Amino acid sequence: MSEMTRSSPVPHADDADSGRLTTLLDRAATGRDGQAWSDLWTELYHNGSLEVSHPLVLPALMDMAEGDDADTAAAALHLAGALLVQADQRYETRKLRDQHAPEVARLLAASNRWRQATADRNDYCHLLETVLNLEGDIHWAEDLIWGIVSEEYELDCPDPDCCAVVWVIVGERGFFSTSEDYALSEDAETLPLHTAAPRTLDGLGRRLYELALADGHEDVAHALTYAFGEATCPQCERRFSVVGQVVARSS
Repeated sequence: MSEMTRSSPVPHADDADSGRLTTLLDRAATGRDGQAWSDLWTELYHNGSLEVSHPLVLPALMDMAEGDDADTAAAALHLAGALLVQADQRYETRKLRDQHAPEVARLLAASNRWRQATADRNDYCHLLETVLNLEGDIHWAEDLIWGIVSEEYELDCPDPDCCAVVWVIVGERGFFSTSEDYALSEDAETLPLHTAAPRTLDGLGRRLYELALADGHEDVAHALTYAFGEATCPQCERRFSVVGQVVARSS
């Protein structure tokens, strides 16, 4: 064995991990490599949750969020918000939000800037989700906003003697609840939803409603009045809070 071979350092696994992560972050930052984002999520997904503790991640995502490319910024903000929510729920990373407070503040400022400038409905909804994730007051923002984007919620009837799966539809197909596969059945039983009057909204519901109106997304604001309203279970006829069951399913 030569002297050069004997003295050459052996790469550590951490070095290899950092190298892969750096490459993926650089690819994502170009704004021309959609696969990079999928690969980046996969790289950061370990043991059932996303790993935010690597020191490269949040600063790189922050730089992308503060750039001029809307798609790259939105993707970076979405990932950053998801990472922090995951970190909040794990004992070993629960303090990361405080440790990265400057980066989180800048990410939140960027998400609010892009939110106000976004015309696409679904992009806007995802930025609302990101704002909530970066603020960190709730852990169920993804489930709440996903229902607005997909225009449906799959919920459980809260009656312990019923426990039916209730589909709550909010969008172009109408505003109703059903416990059947309404997409495949022409005679599925449906019941109208009970919207929350805007003047009765408070807390998070009022805030999101007013943000959507101020940002020019009246259709999102309208859907939110149903998400914060009530549905009826077609099986037992119990009336329940839609957002209450969104929270229950997320717990």
